[in-house]
Amino acid sequence: MIDALTQPFAEFAFMRRALIGCLALSLSAPPIGVFLVLRRMSLMGDVMGHAILPGAAIGFLLAGLSLFAMSVGAFASGLAVALAAGLVARTTILREDASLAGFYLVSLALGVLIVSMRGSNVDLLHVLFGTVLALDDAAILLLAAIATVSLATLAVIYRPLVLECFDPQFLRSVSNLSSPTHLIFLVLVVLNLVAGFQALGTLMAVGIMLLPAVAARFWAADVSGMILVAMAGAFVASVAGLLLSYYANLPTGPAIILLCGVFYLVSMLVGVRGGLVWGLLPRKHLEA
Repeated sequence: MIDALTQPFAEFAFMRRALIGCLALSLSAPPIGVFLVLRRMSLMGDVMGHAILPGAAIGFLLAGLSLFAMSVGAFASGLAVALAAGLVARTTILREDASLAGFYLVSLALGVLIVSMRGSNVDLLHVLFGTVLALDDAAILLLAAIATVSLATLAVIYRPLVLECFDPQFLRSVSNLSSPTHLIFLVLVVLNLVAGFQALGTLMAVGIMLLPAVAARFWAADVSGMILVAMAGAFVASVAGLLLSYYANLPTGPAIILLCGVFYLVSMLVGVRGGLVWGLLPRKHLEA
């Protein structure tokens, strides 16, 4: 049993690189997802996952499958869409969710169109679904750098970020950190989607960010506990997804996200904090 779990990683270098890349993603993306969930911005993560597509596609159009060009393009595109959606919401009658929906649809269509102009169907699949088993040293260094920057930045802005989740009015009344914290958080969202895009593609990157974070709400009561559960769930799902794809000959990215989804469904059923099974159990008189 132990040999079946370790043999693929011991024997193949590409499996080890994929494991390291997934570990980096599991350390940085789920904490961002936790704060997206707490701020009721979960759908924004999905929108931003598609918003990076045009920039990545332009980088591909200019330089092919260049890590630097596609990453810079994806980051610029995602940040531009986030700022533009906020500007539209503040200067027109549209709410932010409606403006994000508009940019999301345009970004997805534009990105697919740009990739199709120069690349083949294989290139399009690479951009949309990623190639976690093809991570090279440069990609791993990028993922590790983004994880390091994300965790260090979250440590610095942790208290105002938590306050903004639960009592934004109080934060605005006692300090001027609300707007800078929101902007820094948006940058972190885009950065982690760029990291996820390198391994899982634009359509799957948001999965490892949000699914473990949503599942963590069924296991932990406080923010720090949710972050730890989300990290652990994402990493276990990544390892299991890599092994499943190896032994069952399945696409690796979808396998990882599918197992993140299994973690969410199991948590929804048996999670100790509001899981469906626990909700059906009879309670004591004063607990009802």
